[in-house]
Amino acid sequence: MNSSEIIINNDGSIYHLCLKPGQISQDIILVGDPDRVDIVSKYMSSVEFTTHNREFKSVTGYYNKKRISIVSTGIGGSNIDIVINELDALFNYDFVNSRFKKTYTSLNFFRIGTSGSLSAKIPVDSFLISQHAIDLNSQLSFYDISDHKSDCISEINLDNKHKAYCFASSDDLFKKFISKDVFKGLTATCNGFYAFQGRNTRIPLNTTINFKKVNKISFHGQNVTNFEMETAIIYGLSSFLGHNAISLNAILANRVQDMYSKNPKLVIDSLIKYTLERI
Repeated sequence: MNSSEIIINNDGSIYHLCLKPGQISQDIILVGDPDRVDIVSKYMSSVEFTTHNREFKSVTGYYNKKRISIVSTGIGGSNIDIVINELDALFNYDFVNSRFKKTYTSLNFFRIGTSGSLSAKIPVDSFLISQHAIDLNSQLSFYDISDHKSDCISEINLDNKHKAYCFASSDDLFKKFISKDVFKGLTATCNGFYAFQGRNTRIPLNTTINFKKVNKISFHGQNVTNFEMETAIIYGLSSFLGHNAISLNAILANRVQDMYSKNPKLVIDSLIKYTLERI
């Protein structure tokens, strides 16, 4: 009987991603938008596999003779929870005997995403690598990590009453991707785009995000630099599961200056090229 914990479809693929073991590389680019998978894969020299289910589109092929995969996650931390766990299962779960393997394979995740700056020093149309990321709304609190020991995880004070987990990028990947053309930052990962990031709609906000206060949250001498919805969850789950992760952000908005990019597609495409050249 099939397990209800890790669900395998009748065709032998994992439940949401509809992928089978062997179809995905250990080097995986994560993007939010399914259409962005095609934008990245156009730079591949060859494509060996593609599939699409719901918001999850996956392509595996070769770039400069290196086998890589591109997977779209959709938006937000709840989707990241699905994608990271199912990608991990493709390598570390025995689909025949419905149990996790005794030895685990480590994966490399490269997020190419968009983000809003909280600093006048980080302008629209720039690139930022999240050296660390804060799970601002404690999305990962459903996992028991009391026995999990890692240099990638720290607990920080948000204010006098609240604490949050701060997760580090892979040190090796950070060194590989950082350059003089990229800002490094402390990213605040939020549960959503509107109320969770203090945006005004027709619904009054119960609490207002104070950008000055958020920007003062610091870790290792670095203040919060940007808002987005995925990075801390990618970093946290990667740490729990023994994978490596790096998040590269195209800064399309500046929240303190109330500005948005005039040519976001060009900025994202430039970040894609920057990432592919360094994988």
